[in-house]
Amino acid sequence: MRTVAIILLLLVFCAGNSLSQTTTNVPAATNASRLVVDAEAEKDWSFSASVYTYIVPDDSDYAQPTITADHGWLHLEARYNYEALETGSVWVGYNFGGGEKLSWELTPMLGGVLGDTTGIAPGYRGSVSWWWLELYSEGEYVFDTGDSSDNFFYNWSELTVSPVDWFSFGMVTQRTRVYETDREIQRGFLVGFSYKALDLTTYVFNPDDSDPTVVIAVALSF
Repeated sequence: MRTVAIILLLLVFCAGNSLSQTTTNVPAATNASRLVVDAEAEKDWSFSASVYTYIVPDDSDYAQPTITADHGWLHLEARYNYEALETGSVWVGYNFGGGEKLSWELTPMLGGVLGDTTGIAPGYRGSVSWWWLELYSEGEYVFDTGDSSDNFFYNWSELTVSPVDWFSFGMVTQRTRVYETDREIQRGFLVGFSYKALDLTTYVFNPDDSDPTVVIAVALSF
């Protein structure tokens, strides 16, 4: 059987060489097909929706929803309860990315903040992935138009390991002013599960406290 398989492979190889030598229009047709596929991909929109539920000790629990839409280089985003409670923000950004084994994505953004906090916010979101590892970070600096002393830098960063497609774990940090905390930067761990387009992740911040902050996130991509 091994000898038959080798002979078949040699025949396919020889036939491929002959075809490439006698049919000169094939590469052009292939390239044209790829251009059509790429053009169609550029026309597609992708969306995501997530809700992060914060269970905060000695403070009010709350939900933080986010909706995103991407179309080629264009990134649109809306958040609520991210900069402050009863505060919303809308964003526009430019998507960059590249790499294969070591892939990266970066989206610089500009947002407007309205509600209990009002201001202008430059921000970013980006990630670097290699093998099982991914580093994700998002941040923004809010220039409070009501009181400049309330200007603040928000950040959320994750380092995750995904040994299989449906499971991940890792470390997380955040810097926020939405609720009262004694720590400038909160640190913790995360455990996540995925099923098709649905992600469910649990975050535990300040696990060394007697009553840590827990965040349960549900995200859907489509």
